[in-house]
Amino acid sequence: MCGSAENMNKRKLGTSSIEVSVVGLGCNNFGRRMYDLAPIRAVVHRALDLGVTLFDTAEIYGEGGKSEQFLGQVFGERRKDIVIATKFGYGGGASRSSIMRSVEGSLKRLRTDWIDLYQVHFPDPRTPIEETMRALDELVRQGKVRHIGLSNHSAAQVREAGMIAARQKLTPFVTCQDEYSLLDRGIERDLVPAMREHGMTLLPYRPVASGLLTGKYRRGKPLPKGSRLAGSGHHASDVINNRNWNMVEQIQDVASRSGHSLLEIAFGWLLARPVTASVIAGATTPEQIEQNVRAGATQLSAADVAALDRITQ
Repeated sequence: MCGSAENMNKRKLGTSSIEVSVVGLGCNNFGRRMYDLAPIRAVVHRALDLGVTLFDTAEIYGEGGKSEQFLGQVFGERRKDIVIATKFGYGGGASRSSIMRSVEGSLKRLRTDWIDLYQVHFPDPRTPIEETMRALDELVRQGKVRHIGLSNHSAAQVREAGMIAARQKLTPFVTCQDEYSLLDRGIERDLVPAMREHGMTLLPYRPVASGLLTGKYRRGKPLPKGSRLAGSGHHASDVINNRNWNMVEQIQDVASRSGHSLLEIAFGWLLARPVTASVIAGATTPEQIEQNVRAGATQLSAADVAALDRITQ
């Protein structure tokens, strides 16, 4: 069993008043690998039943915003219990006019009057960050957006945004969404200290390194049919290499010794980081959601965390 909605742990999104479940559902499969409403509804409703409150999407997930569209059709009466995080600006930039166009599109597709966390998907080198922040501040004051976040931004950009918010009295960013896992700890050097300075928390994506930390892939064996890495060509070669396999085998030893699965180790380690608000993981079946929720309840011993840090440093 996975427990009930009542005992899912929650954490705050940065300095905001929003609390979210420590396991979130990444919705980038909807409209990409999943095209029918019924299986999507089954995944979303199972997540809600198990206490998942954070649903992360973006205007570019699924052609023509299909992911947001599917979510809008599925949430219905349960909207008020849900924290919707969506993203804008991939390809379209983060100018004021672009943001105003994007937000109306997302609100319409999601069938909602407000977005809980509106995130800048990628930096826009053509637009000063102050212009982006003034537009977002306007949306917060209008009630269309509750809080704002950054994704894939550098430590310098996070610091600049924090200084502008303080100086101009604009709505501050409360979260960063970036790749982070036992196999990819690059953000610890610069980005995590910058986030701490501004009271921000992290929404790590690719928490299981595109599936390498789930145990479903085997060294030297063909990639399972239908798996994410099997269909991703160049990305697979970035993830599947000797460095990562060597680490996965050592992580598996820690898992075996502690009686946890590889997935539980991956989630438990991320949630042992104080900066982590919620682990965003995708799912294509209700069973995967159950596994993720179970993994999110994992509490690792200090010795296990230290061992994992040594292996992956």
